[in-house]
Amino acid sequence: MNKLPLMAVLSLSVSIAASAAVMGTVGGQGAGSTARVVTRTDVQNLALGWSVKKSILGKTVYTGTGDKIGTVLDLIISPDKTVSYLIIGAGGSIGMGRHDVAYPVAQVKEDSGKLVLDGATRDSVRAMPAFEYATDERQRDQLAAQADQDIAAARAKLASLDRQASAATADAKVRLDAQTGALKRDLLAAEAKLADLRKASAAKWKAFEAEVSAATLKLRKSDNGATR
Repeated sequence: MNKLPLMAVLSLSVSIAASAAVMGTVGGQGAGSTARVVTRTDVQNLALGWSVKKSILGKTVYTGTGDKIGTVLDLIISPDKTVSYLIIGAGGSIGMGRHDVAYPVAQVKEDSGKLVLDGATRDSVRAMPAFEYATDERQRDQLAAQADQDIAAARAKLASLDRQASAATADAKVRLDAQTGALKRDLLAAEAKLADLRKASAAKWKAFEAEVSAATLKLRKSDNGATR
């Protein structure tokens, strides 16, 4: 039993990352910069490359004992580009309504042209949480929930620093007051950015996404610094 051509998948991941970087550069190119032109040779080389659509999408996935699990609907690269997942439409094959599931590509093997999820059973697939694509609204809610957690942790740390300062010596109190001041400033900034995001309409919240992420990242760093 041979593994699925993971090197091809990893190469795809790298290509996607590189393409994203190129698109980012093109989107923000300055004076004198030009977008890369795809040549005829590029197109010919691409035509000989490994295709997700031809090699994986639409193929049936089986258990190690030969039971049908479902068909491959998609291949997704994780945000940090370290793991690739196959999205398998398993509903009808396991006696359920729509039930898409995600499995790391590394768990899928190729055996005589068949994709096999070794160790899986219909019952284990049925018990897996259904995979759902993230919507804009869901992404906004997740970002806000994470920001709330970071803000709550920072508030708890501030309370702890205040208690420490009330019982500290003069020299230690100076250090604690400095940490408290920095953490308060970052906390207020994060709270303000999150409030802006929540006031924005569902169609415009993404304009605040980067600012909230940057503010909460700075808050976490400030919080961690205050623990030392």
